[in-house]
Amino acid sequence: MLGYLKDDQGQYKEAVSFYEKSLKIERKTLPEDHSSLAPTYTNIGLAYDNMGNYSKALEFYEKAIKIKEESLPPNHPDLASSYNNIGLAYDNMGNYSKALEFYDKSLKIKEKALPPNHPSLATSYNNIGEVYRIMGNYSRALEFYEKSHKILEKSLPPNHPNLAPSYNNIGLAYDNMGNYSKALEFYEKDLEITKKSLPSNHPSLATSYNNIGLAYDNMGNYSKALEFYDKSLKIREKSLPPNHPDLATSYNNIGAAYYAMGNYSKALEFYDKSLKIREKALPPNHPDLATSYNNSGLVYDNMGNYSKALEFYDKSLKIGEKSLPSNHPDFATSYNNIGLAYNNMGNYSKALEFYDKSLKIREKALPSNHSDFAQSYNNIGAAYDSMGNYSKALEFYDKSHKILEKALPPNHPDLATSYNNIGLVYDNMGNYSKALEFYDKSHKIGEKSLSPNHPSLATSYNNIGMAYSGQGDYPKALSYLEKALAILKESLPPTHPNIKAAMNNIVSVKKKM
Repeated sequence: MLGYLKDDQGQYKEAVSFYEKSLKIERKTLPEDHSSLAPTYTNIGLAYDNMGNYSKALEFYEKAIKIKEESLPPNHPDLASSYNNIGLAYDNMGNYSKALEFYDKSLKIKEKALPPNHPSLATSYNNIGEVYRIMGNYSRALEFYEKSHKILEKSLPPNHPNLAPSYNNIGLAYDNMGNYSKALEFYEKDLEITKKSLPSNHPSLATSYNNIGLAYDNMGNYSKALEFYDKSLKIREKSLPPNHPDLATSYNNIGAAYYAMGNYSKALEFYDKSLKIREKALPPNHPDLATSYNNSGLVYDNMGNYSKALEFYDKSLKIGEKSLPSNHPDFATSYNNIGLAYNNMGNYSKALEFYDKSLKIREKALPSNHSDFAQSYNNIGAAYDSMGNYSKALEFYDKSHKILEKALPPNHPDLATSYNNIGLVYDNMGNYSKALEFYDKSHKIGEKSLSPNHPSLATSYNNIGMAYSGQGDYPKALSYLEKALAILKESLPPTHPNIKAAMNNIVSVKKKM
C-alpha cells in the first residue's frame, strides 16, 4: 500500500524500498518462483523503470514473466501485461526493435484472449504507435494511434478520460510531422475532455496545457507557448509535491521557450530550477538529468561560454554512458552538442569528429528521413564552411534542407536557419547576389516566426549587411549592421562574442565608406 502511494507521488526510491520490504516478508514463507510473488516483482520493476534504471527494471520484469510462463496458460492476459512491461523497458533503453518484439508478443495474446474492442488492445496499439513515433516513422505511428483510438471510441462514452490521452498521442504524431495546426486540433480535443472529466487542478490537465504549449513552441510562437506552459506549471505547483519530476518538466519547457527566444539568462534560471528538482528526485544516472545538463550546456554555448558548455555536455554524456546502450539516439545528441562547442571554439576538425560520431549513431538507430539527420547534415556543413571547403558545405546543407522541407511547415524557424546557412556559403564564395537571395528567404521566415529582438534576426540583419558590403553598397550594409547590433545589445550579455563581431563589422564598413 505504501509502495503504491510513494509511486503515485513520484517518490520512486521510497516505493522500491517498501516493495522490497514486502517482498522480503513474502519470501520468508514462499519460494522465489511462487506465483503470488509475480505482482511484487512487477511493481519493483515499474518503480525502477520510472527511476530510469531500465536494466534493473528488466531484471524484475523477467523474474515476473518467468513465474507467469510456468504458472499460466500461453494466452493468459497477465502474460500479455508482462510482455508489454518488458517492451516498455526496451523502449526506454532505445532498443526499439526489441521493444516492438515484446509489444507484438503482448498484442498477439490480447488478440486471441480478448474481444476486438477491449481497451487493453487499444493500449497495445498505442504502445506500438509510440515506438514508431520515436523512430521517426510518423505515418506508421499515426496508423497505430488511430487503431487504438477507434477501439476507445467504441468501448467508452464520448467524454471518458481515457479518450483524452489518445487524442493527445495523435496530436503528438502530427506535431512531429510538422503539422502543428492538426496537432493543436487534437491537443484541444484532449483538453476539452480533460476539463469536463477531471477537477481543475488535476495533473492530467497540466499535461494537456503543456502539450499545447509544445505545439506553439514548435510553431515559433513562444509567447503563446509560455502562456500554456505557465497554466501547466500553476496546476502542478498546486497538485504535486515540490520535488515531483513533472514540475521539473514544466520548468525545463519554460526554460526551452526562453532559450528559443534568445533570453538566455531567463532560460538558465528555469533550467536550473528543473535541474535542482531532478537532482533530488531522480537517481544520479537518470536520462532526464542528462537532458538537464545538456540544456544548460546549450545556453552556455549560445552565451559564448564554451568551456562551461563543454563541462555540462560532458556531464550529460557520462550519464548516458552509464545508463543507455551505446547506439541510443541520446548519444547522438550529446556528441552533436559537444561538436557544436568545438565548432564555436574554432576547432573544426574536433567538431567534425563529434558530428561524425553523432551521425553514425543516427544512421543505425533512425530511419533515413528523420528530422535529426537534418541537424547532423547541417552541422557538418557548417564545419566544412568554416574550413573553407564550400562545395562540401553546400552538399551537406542541401541534404539538410531537403529533409526540413519535407518535415516542416514553410514558416518554421529551422527552415530560416537552413536558408541562412546556404546563403553564408555563397557569401564566402563571393557570390553576393546568390547569398542575398537565400538571406532574404531566411529573413522573411524569421520576421513571421520570431520575436522582434530574437538573436537569429540579428544574425539575419548582420549577414544581409555583410553581403551588401561585399557588393560595395556600404550605406545599405551599415543600415543592416546597425539593426543587428541593436538587437544583440538587447538580447545578449555585453561580453558575448557576437556583439564584438557586430561592432567590428560596423567599424570595417565605415572605413570603406
